[in-house]
Amino acid sequence: MPGIPGNMQQMMKQAQQMQKQMTEAQNEIDAQIFTGVASDDLVKVSINGKHEVTDLQIDPKVIDPEDPDMLQDLLIMAINDGEQQIAKTTEEKLGKYTKGL
Repeated sequence: MPGIPGNMQQMMKQAQQMQKQMTEAQNEIDAQIFTGVASDDLVKVSINGKHEVTDLQIDPKVIDPEDPDMLQDLLIMAINDGEQQIAKTTEEKLGKYTKGL
């Protein structure tokens, strides 16, 4: 890079390399499937790293027409569990790049 002092050129090269590594890590997370569960696997939800639900499994024994609130609570628990897994994995893989920023 003509006209840029050596130290600055090295910093720019490191920044580009770090950006590439972050993009690769994000792509890995996006492709990964996280499975959130509730109440002994009675409800399972699969979520990809882009936060899109890809599958939902509900054990028939939790489908009670007299108690829809229970099923709603189990769905919320399973989705939140999956989202927490995504957040944890994202922090593990990308946190090293954002510390101190």
